[in-house]
Amino acid sequence: MPDWSEQAPGVYARRYAELDLTVGLVVGSERCLVIDTRGSRGQGEELAAAVREVTHLPPVIVLTHAHFDHAFGAASLKAAFGDCPIWAHTGCRDALAERAESDRREWTDRYRREGEHALADDLAATPIAAPTRTFDRATRLDLGGRTVDLVHPGPGHTDHDVIAVAGNVVFAGDLVEHAPGGSFTEESFGPDTHLAAWPTTLEHVLAHRPRVVVPGHGDPVDAAFVARARADLRTLADLQSGVRAGTLTLSAAVDSAPLPPEACRAALS
Repeated sequence: MPDWSEQAPGVYARRYAELDLTVGLVVGSERCLVIDTRGSRGQGEELAAAVREVTHLPPVIVLTHAHFDHAFGAASLKAAFGDCPIWAHTGCRDALAERAESDRREWTDRYRREGEHALADDLAATPIAAPTRTFDRATRLDLGGRTVDLVHPGPGHTDHDVIAVAGNVVFAGDLVEHAPGGSFTEESFGPDTHLAAWPTTLEHVLAHRPRVVVPGHGDPVDAAFVARARADLRTLADLQSGVRAGTLTLSAAVDSAPLPPEACRAALS
C-alpha cells in the first residue's frame, strides 16, 4: 500500500496504483478534510483506515467531481467515520444522481473484460453516497486553525470540477493529471469534458499561486507543469475548432497535437 506524502505541514497526498489515483488529506486542530474517496466500497474502507493512521479528528469529505474513481468510496468513509458531511459542487450531486449507475455498469463490465473480477464485484456492491453540502462558486471550510477554500474555477474535465486550496497547495482533481512522461491520457477526455473552456479554468487554478498542485492522477506537480498543461489544452482546443469547422481532418489534427495519439483522438472527437 502507498504512504502519505506530506506536501506542507498537515497537508498530505496519497497515490494509488489502481488507475494511478491520487487523494488528499488536510489536518486542522478540530477536523480533517479528505479530498476524494477512491472508487468502491473496499477502496473507501482502505482509505478510511489510512486516514486514521494520520489523525483521529472527525473528517469532512470533498468530492472534486462525480466520476466513480473519485466519488464512489464516500459511503464507506461515512460508515467508518459516522455521518460526516460530504461537500461537492451542485453539479456533482446532479451528475451522481443521473449517471452513477451507468458509470458503475461501464466500469464493472470493463473490469470483468480485463479479468479484474474482484474489483468488478466490489464495484457492483458499492452503495452510492450523495453529497450532503453543495455550492456553486466557492465556500470556505474551517478545520480549526486552518481554512481550506473549495472553489469551482470553471468547466474543464467536467462542468462541476472543484479544487481545494490549502495554503500554497492546491488539490486540482482531474483538471490536472500527471501521466508517466506527460500530462493527460485518453481517459482524461470524456463526453462531459469542456475542452474549449479548460485552459481558462487552469488560469484560475494558477491564480491561486500554488507551490504544489496535487493532480487527480499521478504525483504532485508544480505551477510550471500546470502552465504547460494549459498550453497543451489550448492547442487541442484550437485543433478541435479546426476539425469542427472542416478546415482540418481529424488525422491531421492528431498528427500535429501535443499529446499521444490516443489522448488526442479522445480530446478531438
